[in-house]
Amino acid sequence: MVIAVDGPAASGKGTIARALAKHFGPPHMDTGMLYRAVALTMFRFGGSPGSEFEAVRACEGVAQVDPSDPELRSEAVSAIASRISAYPGVRAALLERQRSFAASSDGAVLDGRDIGTVIAPNATAKLFVTASPEVRAQRRVRELLERGMPAHYEDVLIDIRARDERDSHRAAAPLRQADDADLLDTSDMDVDEAIAAAIALVEARLAHA
Repeated sequence: MVIAVDGPAASGKGTIARALAKHFGPPHMDTGMLYRAVALTMFRFGGSPGSEFEAVRACEGVAQVDPSDPELRSEAVSAIASRISAYPGVRAALLERQRSFAASSDGAVLDGRDIGTVIAPNATAKLFVTASPEVRAQRRVRELLERGMPAHYEDVLIDIRARDERDSHRAAAPLRQADDADLLDTSDMDVDEAIAAAIALVEARLAHA
């Protein structure tokens, strides 16, 4: 069983994917953390996000990044990750790592931007999780403040919209809902409601698999 969870930034897809993995049992991969690991490597060693060559080279250091490093969630690293994820070379460098995880004999739950369209097009169940930009900005601000990081709603909203534009219009694996993915709009849902809705959608897919 492979479950693909796609969606824009701060839509709740990561929380939902972790809950699905806990409920159904397969291991989980947050593919966005791979791009953040590349971004953190560039951030710490002075690489230029404007250089695809330097971004591709930074992919070699992904395995050395501690997944629990709090700086992976910083806005500075997020901004770099959003830029470098548009590079075809970066996506190609990280592609096999993601596909290998999806091919695990234990099954897999993966969340990202192109799981259902590129990484695991034959996934058992696919969700496209979204919410309005305003709601997503509010969530991101709350998340950052809880981590003790500075955050301003207007700035975060501008950044969310800019990321949506980049993700949806990049040449390599743009963000889009797969034709066979179930849409889950979490704008008016709390966490528990969103998780319950996601589980119900996946169970419906499994019943017809």
